[in-house]
Amino acid sequence: MSTTRPLDTTEEAWAMVEEGLRRMTPAERVRRAISLTILTHRFALANIRRLHPEEDDRRHRLRLASRYIDAETMRKALVRETTK
Repeated sequence: MSTTRPLDTTEEAWAMVEEGLRRMTPAERVRRAISLTILTHRFALANIRRLHPEEDDRRHRLRLASRYIDAETMRKALVRETTK
């Protein structure tokens, strides 16, 4: 693998990580990536809820979406949603 070792990880530990990744099938790698994405979103939502406790779940999810979707696309989606 040609990924860069994190500064807080020893060479020995990083070699173990790389070996584990090499042993995974493509399907396992995809499942792992999806799991990590879901976990990241959960952490982000927890932080959003902490920072904005007065807002409802819909608003929290919109804040999360705005981290990944550009402003113009968000506006278009919200206009479409309100005109239904």
